[in-house]
Amino acid sequence: MKNTLKVFVLAVFVLFLNNVASAQITKYKCMIQMQNYTGKEAYVIISLMNPQGQYEKTLGVLGPDQEWYNTLPQWDKFSTKKKEKLNGITGASIAGGARATRVIEFETAKLDKGYKLRFESAVETQKYHVKDAEIALTAAALDNKAGASGTGYIRQVRFIKVQ
Repeated sequence: MKNTLKVFVLAVFVLFLNNVASAQITKYKCMIQMQNYTGKEAYVIISLMNPQGQYEKTLGVLGPDQEWYNTLPQWDKFSTKKKEKLNGITGASIAGGARATRVIEFETAKLDKGYKLRFESAVETQKYHVKDAEIALTAAALDNKAGASGTGYIRQVRFIKVQ
């Protein structure tokens, strides 16, 4: 009886490891074009939002100085609470009229399941845009050559699938 239980527990553990190891990751190159605004460079956060509209994961941070993350209060609250490790997904902030490119990655299983990509932006002493751009995490939306328009400092966001 004890050996049967051990074999069963071992089999369940091996199946669990197989599922974890087989989680597929999808990567997209994301190009962000900024509006021609005046002022300091913008900080932009790229987040994965779950179907309930809550933060699930930070995919990209464009803005190197942690001291300014509080200018993006909704994301900062989530990031601080979750204690996310941002190493490897941070980069330079973006000036008005400039472009930036980031590679974002997420689990393939989240495509076409109600998730969204949220782009938040803030500029020192200016307005914070919690939903500067929000794009449905669907193959059709990501493959749209026209991209998606922003409503604040972001003019447009476009995606190219990375092989």
